[in-house]
Amino acid sequence: MNTSPEVPPDAEDDQHLTRALTNRHIQLIAIGGAIGTGLFMGSGKTISVAGPSVILVYMVIGFMLYFVMRAMGELLLSRTGYRNFSDFAGDILGPWAAHFTGWTYWFCWVVTAVADVVVIASVYITFWAEDIPPWIPAIAVILLLIGLNLPTVRAFGETEFWFAMIKIIAIVALIIVGAVLTITGFEHDGARASLTNLWEFGGVFPTGFMGFVAGFQIAVFAFVGIELVGTTAAETKNPEKNLPRAINSIPLRILLFYVGSLIVLMSVVPWDRFSKDESPFVMLFTLAGFGAAAHLVNAVVLTSAMSSANSGIYSTSRMVYGLATEGDAPRVFAKLSRRKVPQNALFLTAVMLLSSVVLLAFDLDKSAGFTVVTTVSSLCFMFVWSIILASYLVYRARRPQAHAESTFAMPLGSLMPWVVFAFFAFLLWAFTRETDTLQAMIVTPIWFLVVGVAYAIIRRTPEHRRARAEFAERAAAERAEAAEWRLTHT
Repeated sequence: MNTSPEVPPDAEDDQHLTRALTNRHIQLIAIGGAIGTGLFMGSGKTISVAGPSVILVYMVIGFMLYFVMRAMGELLLSRTGYRNFSDFAGDILGPWAAHFTGWTYWFCWVVTAVADVVVIASVYITFWAEDIPPWIPAIAVILLLIGLNLPTVRAFGETEFWFAMIKIIAIVALIIVGAVLTITGFEHDGARASLTNLWEFGGVFPTGFMGFVAGFQIAVFAFVGIELVGTTAAETKNPEKNLPRAINSIPLRILLFYVGSLIVLMSVVPWDRFSKDESPFVMLFTLAGFGAAAHLVNAVVLTSAMSSANSGIYSTSRMVYGLATEGDAPRVFAKLSRRKVPQNALFLTAVMLLSSVVLLAFDLDKSAGFTVVTTVSSLCFMFVWSIILASYLVYRARRPQAHAESTFAMPLGSLMPWVVFAFFAFLLWAFTRETDTLQAMIVTPIWFLVVGVAYAIIRRTPEHRRARAEFAERAAAERAEAAEWRLTHT
């Protein structure tokens, strides 16, 4: 276990990650994490169930998760040895937290990446090549993504940079086209493009309170990955400067990319004319006279899904690497290549992604279980976000001097973690309102049972016993230091 967070693990063997990601990479990785495929394809369903209130849904979720990111940012910068949020969770809450957080985050991204590969192969690629068996492009996609991540971390950064650029260009183009149609009063099917469409068709909450709640069920999955920038801490150049920049730009991204595009979409087309099975991006570009709109949007959502899967491969490999250095995963995954890439951990992810080939071979890509899978992923991400907030609360109580000296202190840090926890409780209640999401809530604890059994086994090892003893001793010392610090600063 990493009992000295200031020193990268295995430093004596020169087996640690290198800082190769620049501000340009970090900014676009953060944008890519904040903009998911759900915006391009899933927003039609969200609009159809919540109406214009979906704008408020995205704003509320974005607002809450911004404080999760600020808590994560302050913690990552509080000690230079933290590589990701699993590290500070273990250092602050105890070895159990690193184990549960690391493996749950790994599971989150494996599930998400498998779903991405399935959709890429069965929907986006077959859109242009219907005669190709989907399992063939699935294997090609997996090999491509591994090939992009294997050379260097900079290769991942460059790939994600251009993936994110494509998404940004597509959204900006949508906003510009929609704004032009709205300003010129474009008419179609008896309706006229106007900002008044946001409230003239049943008001802002046309489907009532439960329709508003249903919007949260769907929209929260669009935000998974927003914390991705937190897995890059050990490979970021000048993290004290670049991480705060990326995190502070999140509210602007939410307003521009989510809120801006949704306002434009529902200004051009009344909310009740959106289909849950059709991309609203395709609809708007088609109305604007772009005959190749379907092909254009298919290319964009293909890129978005590739970006998500690419992020999944990167983040899972770094998490498994971190777990291996702490004794929570087989030591073989702690080995780095000559270019400082955890290639064994990458290969583990590749093997897990091959399950997508099995799903496609048995034609399970369109099963009703897809919603359950995405909801399980959302619930597991919520667990990780909650661990970040819990770590922050304990950090403030046990290391008040570090918080006082922080150059990136979380605003309203004594209040907002509890507000966000209350919001997460509301989301859990929302997930019980529909049968498929309720099923996901019922099966999700199985994962935590598996992780718990694994931890019950490894916690008996001499390494973990020593780590728990060292954690208890360190925590006691920090509490004593905190008490003394408060006496002198009250």
